[in-house]
Amino acid sequence: MVSGTQLLDVLLNGLTIGMVYVLVAAGLSVVFGVMGVLNLAHGEFLALGAYFAFSLATGFDAGGFWTALVAVPLLVGALGAVTERQLINRVYGRGQLAQILLTFGLLLILYDLRRVVWGKNPKFYSAPALVDHAITVFGFSYSGYSYFIILTGGLLAVAVWAVLRYTRFGLVIRAGSEDREMVRNLGIEIDRYYTLVFGFGAALAAFGGVVLGGYQNISLEMGNAVIIPAFVIVVLGGLGSFRGAVVGGLLVGLIQSAVGTFVPQIQGVVIFLLMIGVLLVRPSGLFGRSEQGALAARSEPSEFVSGLGGGVLTDRKRSRLGVALLAALALVPVFQGILYSDFVVSVLITVLVWALFALSLDVVLGYSGLISLGHALFYGLGAYATILTLLYVSPSALVAVVVAVAVTALVAWVVGHMAIRVSGVYFVMITLAFAEVVRQTVFELDVTGGSSGLFGAPEPLYGVGPVGIRFSEVLVGVEPLAFTGDALFYYLLLAVVAGVYLGLRRMMRAPFGTVLQAIRESELRARFVGYPVQRVKRRAFVVSSAVAGLSGAMFALHSGYAAPDLLNWINSGNGIIMVVLGGSGTLYGPMLGAAVFTLVQKQLSSILPWWRLLLGTLFVLVVLFLPKGLISLPTRVRELGGRGADGRAGAPDRPEVESDD
Repeated sequence: MVSGTQLLDVLLNGLTIGMVYVLVAAGLSVVFGVMGVLNLAHGEFLALGAYFAFSLATGFDAGGFWTALVAVPLLVGALGAVTERQLINRVYGRGQLAQILLTFGLLLILYDLRRVVWGKNPKFYSAPALVDHAITVFGFSYSGYSYFIILTGGLLAVAVWAVLRYTRFGLVIRAGSEDREMVRNLGIEIDRYYTLVFGFGAALAAFGGVVLGGYQNISLEMGNAVIIPAFVIVVLGGLGSFRGAVVGGLLVGLIQSAVGTFVPQIQGVVIFLLMIGVLLVRPSGLFGRSEQGALAARSEPSEFVSGLGGGVLTDRKRSRLGVALLAALALVPVFQGILYSDFVVSVLITVLVWALFALSLDVVLGYSGLISLGHALFYGLGAYATILTLLYVSPSALVAVVVAVAVTALVAWVVGHMAIRVSGVYFVMITLAFAEVVRQTVFELDVTGGSSGLFGAPEPLYGVGPVGIRFSEVLVGVEPLAFTGDALFYYLLLAVVAGVYLGLRRMMRAPFGTVLQAIRESELRARFVGYPVQRVKRRAFVVSSAVAGLSGAMFALHSGYAAPDLLNWINSGNGIIMVVLGGSGTLYGPMLGAAVFTLVQKQLSSILPWWRLLLGTLFVLVVLFLPKGLISLPTRVRELGGRGADGRAGAPDRPEVESDD
């Protein structure tokens, strides 16, 4: 029997965390509504607010918290304004992908900046004594600080609503969210308002970080922990709707509190199932406008995913270079222990696994123009299916890989059947939601090992039929050219990657690939000429996901384990970095990006703990100045050299803001 006290406790807990969600989601939603920017780094502004508040609250004996409550939002808001002015405005008119990529790079930079300044250990500061005590009303005792969060958050939400409703600033913001070009034609410098809006959103998030820091420990992961529920909220309430952010934030907070109290086993999946349902039934959300729905659903080609099929090399030169590279990679195990240690082979195995994953993403991103933040779902699913097969079905590596690819393809068909119905930002969100549903489910199931993952699978047998060998128990070849263990697996993986690349290249040059690229360039035109757009996109999604599952299977065969972190959306983001870093829409470019990403991570992480800062900076520079990836670097250098010889500036002109028409 549920008591009234318990219900009150659930209600107030939900309102407390829900009010923090409101502060985060309101800024995220307003920024998208006015600027059309989906800011993946928004959670980092909340985390910055919490860390700045920690420094002020612990640096002053008295009044530090109250000072932080005023000063920190202003500071972070100013930082957000500078970020928009110097970086975000450079990608206006370059498509949603450019904005998502740039803000993901900012996420990496801000994450490691916090690590450099404050360290990696969790921090804590106490709420001020004025509100840090229990308040008892009619025999019900509850935290005074929670009441403070609910009250101040509510007052701030009302104040923001009043500003948006009754001031000139709010009038321009609302008009800009309806029709930016109309506002521009009236002589209003909307760009200045973009800067203010982005800074305003960052300040709201920072205020939420200040109050949240007094409620719980602050850590490096708190930005990522908050941004996912924030995405759920803006989808539920409606992208671009302040009212939707308020209602959605409170609703999500109450749902999490109630489910966490009464049905904790499903706490992690409920809000994501709700998000999927809203996207399928009413993508514009509870309070979203049809204009904003059209903006979010728009799936336009961009400089990152179009015109890259030929790359910067002719087919003949590319084939020769590929053969030479394959031959060089085949020689790597020959010289291990002579010119370098066995560690080199181990690192290259990691590179090849990620190259396979990047290949899979290039099919949906480079050739289909679909941005998937949930692709790690299939990578992790392939790993889990492989380990479970080895544990309970057969020790055969071949059987495990076949099962893994079949399972991921089947799940991809189900997910794709629903996800392909939406496009643009909605596709980004729904793939993220499906990945989170599976990840949270894996945490709860005993058969998947819960939060610890699966370990202890027998070493796989390699061979066809009942007869097989274990790589650690055999020596293939004749000394000094005899290989065992990782070296044999390396050759197997190299052959798999080469075979998948050749197969995908043949597929993309076939009529299927031609239709796929036509859909990417103009879905409306493809429909008009009679192409089955949904069917082709779904098939591409299944093929891509099966390859991602294969990469997860190869990882599991080598490492011998599968863990929930493999399904983390950050892995999807890392895969997108690899694709764009190398050059999307080329197949070979993403493999180059995977090599650069992995080698930077492996080498720098052992020397510099803040390697993400350097990688994020590199990625931001690529997004801004080298959108076709590293494969276009020689051409880009020649272009800049030619411009310099003519006396013209090498930097590209700032693109104009794209209209909603």
